[in-house]
Amino acid sequence: MRRLLLTSVFASGFALAAHAADTVEVMHWWTSGGEAAALNVLKKDLEAKGVTWQDNPVAGGGGEQAMTALRARFTAGNPPTAMQMLGFDITDWAKQGVGADLGPVADKEGWDKVIPTALQAFAKYDGKWIAAPVNVHSTNWVWINKKALDAAGGKAPESWDELIALLDKFKAAGLIPVAHGGQPWQDATIFDSVVLSFGNDFYKKAMIDLDPETLASPKMKEAFDRMAKLRTYVDDNFSGRDWNLASSMVIEGKAGLQFMGDWAKGEFLNAKQKPGQDFVCIRFPGTQGAVTFNSDMFMMFKVGADKQKAQLEMASAIESPSFQSSFNVVKGSVPARTDVPDTAFDDCGKKGMKDLAEAAASGSLMGSMAHGYAAPAAVKNALYDVVTRHFNGELDSEAAAKELAAAIAAAK
Repeated sequence: MRRLLLTSVFASGFALAAHAADTVEVMHWWTSGGEAAALNVLKKDLEAKGVTWQDNPVAGGGGEQAMTALRARFTAGNPPTAMQMLGFDITDWAKQGVGADLGPVADKEGWDKVIPTALQAFAKYDGKWIAAPVNVHSTNWVWINKKALDAAGGKAPESWDELIALLDKFKAAGLIPVAHGGQPWQDATIFDSVVLSFGNDFYKKAMIDLDPETLASPKMKEAFDRMAKLRTYVDDNFSGRDWNLASSMVIEGKAGLQFMGDWAKGEFLNAKQKPGQDFVCIRFPGTQGAVTFNSDMFMMFKVGADKQKAQLEMASAIESPSFQSSFNVVKGSVPARTDVPDTAFDDCGKKGMKDLAEAAASGSLMGSMAHGYAAPAAVKNALYDVVTRHFNGELDSEAAAKELAAAIAAAK
């Protein structure tokens, strides 16, 4: 009896160990309806391969809370298998020597040939793949309620003046013109597009080169003036509102439009809405031909030898062409691979893929400052502070431009 009991204990112990080895614990901030639906595609794909997904979501659309939780996990000596991460955050963690080596999968599957170099700059460190890019998001989008647009004349705006004229029509019709959530990353997302609307060179000098003269220039003051103008079209209850709730305002016909990256499309699709029929997607007026991007990546961390097989299985699953298509169709983004056909994508998805390819070819594909792909976190956070203080009326435009230059200089 004792031998049977011991045998049973050992057997269950081996089973638990095997289960742990075939499990990936994943931290992320994809908690909205559209995001959760997209993430479920990856979960099911891994489960079909015998890998169990241990979900560890941390709410907060910009990922700040998730990064705080990750630091706590490392302090406790218990890192997850993988973490959703953006841009320079990946580089910062890689410098600490905690990244796993995904080379056994990346080399075998030829990631170098199909993932754009702009993404490889963040997914690799010291020549080694440490993260698997899931998608490419572009941030300079506008999402418009089709019924409201039709009532306002039906023409999507192509210039700043046309945008303001449309917002005035929305206001006259009793709508909230701009659906927005008062969170620093959301304010900065609009600011990205406003700065880009003054031209690619201006955006590059200001947001990527961090040129002090450009940051404090009269043109930057004008950019802040435009932010102040947009603030007048936001409702009084915007403070602290999550981005997906702002999307719902457009979906439900309470607001005219939202300035947001293409993850917003996932909310429209999750609400069973169709592009061209229920909503319209356009580039922020004045930014046509250019794309500011971010890319959700899963950075993989060093784990025990018994967990590496499942980790590499996850990396392989993320980069498979079939997953890249099925996931991004639901998420609203476009594939991180250049060899995925657009056949399964809707009109907005096809436009996103076409815009991305053209911007990459013309040198007009640039990292989003608001989403960690233009400058390191310290610089991004300095910009967040100034942009949000200005948006909330604590700084006038002239002071904001000067303070932006000073804050970024101090953070560099």
